[in-house]
Amino acid sequence: MTDYLHLFVFGIYPYICLSVFLLGSLLRFDREQYTWRSGSSQLLRARQLRWGSNLFHVGILFLFLGHFVGMLTPHAVYEHVIGAGAKQLMAMISGGIAGVVCFVGLTLLLHRRLLDARIRATSSAMDIAILAILWLQLVLGLATIPFSAGHLDGSVMMVLSEWAQRIVTFRGGAADLIRDVDWIFKAHMFLGLTIFLIFPFGRLVHIWSAPVWYVFRPYQVVRKRGARGPSREVRT
Repeated sequence: MTDYLHLFVFGIYPYICLSVFLLGSLLRFDREQYTWRSGSSQLLRARQLRWGSNLFHVGILFLFLGHFVGMLTPHAVYEHVIGAGAKQLMAMISGGIAGVVCFVGLTLLLHRRLLDARIRATSSAMDIAILAILWLQLVLGLATIPFSAGHLDGSVMMVLSEWAQRIVTFRGGAADLIRDVDWIFKAHMFLGLTIFLIFPFGRLVHIWSAPVWYVFRPYQVVRKRGARGPSREVRT
């Protein structure tokens, strides 16, 4: 029974989560565009939101890019530049710092969401659940650092990276690779996959609409009504 459960969670469940993540996001954008928003509560209490949101977003973006590049880059690409052990140590230090920054920001956001009566009244159950799940995921991620310190040869990192690469390239044997890794890594991976599963059903979908295009948008000419002076070019 344990073997079947392990195979399901780390060999089949990832494809369920990624399918729901992609198809669910597409269907929600197509059918429920009015709900496609971050649901900001800035007007209710801005100061704590500013600190919490900035710290959270800086930390989570670094962690996401670090996991994406670190897990999905084949060892052969970087082995002539940095060894597996050195890469793991760098990931532990940089990821630990970013994780703490993100943790502080997310704790502020969760605190105001739960303890401010006005914000709590305007929050949905999914809003609170997503923040709580992300907070728990950060705790698990930070908890993996001491376990990683016991494998500074990079062996565990190599196994986890190979698992992720086999999943995204549809190769078999992914679940068997991580059968013997520490439970904390498995818990972190399972909850991470679950976040992909619930992604289309909450406010996380606003990530798809991040205004990166705004930086490259051409300037627009703005003139004051009745003004005869020179016009200004601004982004609006």
